[in-house]
Amino acid sequence: MQRSKFVVGIVGGATAVLAIGGVGTYLLSGTESTSELDEHTTVTVGGQKALAGDIVAGRAQSKYHPLPWVGDKVSAVTCPTGLKAVAGATLTCTGKNNDGKNVDIPVTVVKATSDSVTWKFER
Repeated sequence: MQRSKFVVGIVGGATAVLAIGGVGTYLLSGTESTSELDEHTTVTVGGQKALAGDIVAGRAQSKYHPLPWVGDKVSAVTCPTGLKAVAGATLTCTGKNNDGKNVDIPVTVVKATSDSVTWKFER
């Protein structure tokens, strides 16, 4: 009886650790960001208010490889222009993987307001 309680405790504890790890990975590996549009982050692209390309590039690079088991590490991420603050707007940024090869990073605006833009990128 003692032994079966011990085994159940070990299995239950291991299951809890795995579940917490899975939730943590999900939360840390998210590719969606909300950025404020203020005098430091806003540019104009084609007459539209936009999030500066260097802001998009920096955030995408930092979130692209948040954990060793999620995504590839990228460096030198650049975006050709700012990201228009219009829902559905797209942009493709590029970076370099560990082998020095180019990696395309598609970026899409999910939601935009007058003072913020919510966007996501694909790994």
